Amino acid sequence: MRWLPPSAGWRGRGCARWAEHRIEVIRGFPSATGLLECFGQDGQMTTSHTSAGSAASTAPIVNRVTELLGTRYPIVQAPMGWIARSALASAVSNAGAMGIIETSSGELDVIRAEIAAMGDLTDQPFGVNIAQAFVRDPSIADFVVDQGVRFVTTSAGDPTVYTETLKDAGLTVFHVVPTLAGALKAVAAGVDGLVVEGGEGGGFKNPRDVASMVLLPLVASRVEVPIIAAGGIVDGRSMAAAFALGAEGVQLGTRMVSAVESPVHDNWKRAVVDAAETDTVFLNRHSRPGLRALRTELTERLERADHVGMDVFGRVADLYFGGDMEASIALCGQVAGRIDAVEPVDDIIAGIVAGFHDTIAGLAAYGQA
Repeated sequence: MRWLPPSAGWRGRGCARWAEHRIEVIRGFPSATGLLECFGQDGQMTTSHTSAGSAASTAPIVNRVTELLGTRYPIVQAPMGWIARSALASAVSNAGAMGIIETSSGELDVIRAEIAAMGDLTDQPFGVNIAQAFVRDPSIADFVVDQGVRFVTTSAGDPTVYTETLKDAGLTVFHVVPTLAGALKAVAAGVDGLVVEGGEGGGFKNPRDVASMVLLPLVASRVEVPIIAAGGIVDGRSMAAAFALGAEGVQLGTRMVSAVESPVHDNWKRAVVDAAETDTVFLNRHSRPGLRALRTELTERLERADHVGMDVFGRVADLYFGGDMEASIALCGQVAGRIDAVEPVDDIIAGIVAGFHDTIAGLAAYGQA
């Protein structure tokens, strides 16, 4: 199925009629009326869009994000430090989504080897993230360009620093933003797209966090570039919701941390599976950087601290790979409360895509007269 992006003439102004295809679109997501034209009155995909009903669950989703990334599905794996390396990223790419290699660990020699390993593990597109606050080497953009990747996300910093260099080298650049002001600055810097990150997501956050339900449609109403939604995405239903709010793609972090191919210790994966929706804490609410992490004895104590410094990550390897959940903080989003199993990446991606199609087909019923 092809999701039609808004035309430049009415992009960002809500609902309009795409005359040629006669489908109502809200920023790339068909309305209920449009869905009926795609799926028919019974909610099943019509033969004009697929030759068999079962094909709907595996059909590529074609929109501006997949066209820019070269992937089958507009799904991106988040660039978690020490975690987003070749084992996980290659599994994501092989499943038809976009695997990402991290740089936030600062271990650039290791990262170089991980990128090289990707060539042996997948023939599908993958990207690299530049975490600007954690990689102070001014040559990091040249480093990424030299690795031969075509897609990069930049985050935790000023989008004007690297965007021009990366785009001049032919790379597609998306910048991660937690606010409307950040989004407008990134667009002005010339990025190709945005990763709009809601405060319910795990990891490093803006202390003045804004939930995806508010942030995503706000940003979508003010920019014309394609948006990848992050924060709270775990399945096809949440992906469909993100599309309804203005996204054309989604990024998953916590769901990928808990995947079979994730390199973290099983204790962390089990903690995610066992977590309730209330089992994360927000650290540095009145300081920086904001951090959302799993609730443990350590993080409950830190939650009350005036400031949590980066030294809290001093024993990160003992937690990530040794399984000591009190050695450091396990960055995690609220969506952990919706994860109930450790699954292979291929099953996760396939389930999300199938659930996405099922959800939008179900919504078609609301378009009936």
